Amino acid sequence: MLPSNSAMVRQQQRDFAHGGPSIQMDLALPSEVAAISPFVDKLMFLIKKCRCAPGNETDIEIALREALENAVIHGNHQDSRKHVFVSWRCQAGVEVSIIVRDEGQGFDSNALPDPTAPGAIESSHGRGIYLMKALMDDVHFEDGGAIVHMRKKSGNTEAGRAKEL
Repeated sequence: MLPSNSAMVRQQQRDFAHGGPSIQMDLALPSEVAAISPFVDKLMFLIKKCRCAPGNETDIEIALREALENAVIHGNHQDSRKHVFVSWRCQAGVEVSIIVRDEGQGFDSNALPDPTAPGAIESSHGRGIYLMKALMDDVHFEDGGAIVHMRKKSGNTEAGRAKEL
């Protein structure tokens, strides 16, 4: 189901706090730009099939692509000896949470320039994180930026997000 170069551990359990099924997977992909799209396509297929956050799949996909590109390019510097690790959890109809971890040194997420500031149009940094924060309900970093946590709740549609922006 996922690319053959991905490691996978799958767990399915009942989430008694929310009364519904919960699926969690831990995956790994090589630090290669070419591995990102097939990985995202197959993971998004599962997220859609599980109906984690119906109507928000496009937001999730864009944020996931940005997080993986940052991890591969900026975190692991496309070093073929390193991997990017992805953990995701789906609570059907409730939310999806995704954790992306690279093997890099991290970065100071507060030191990134504001990509919406005047004169920042030519900057090549900070747009991915800006998009992740705009599209997901919660985004935060750990381990000096080498780990990003993202969460999207069901029912927070694109129309609702447009009002917030």
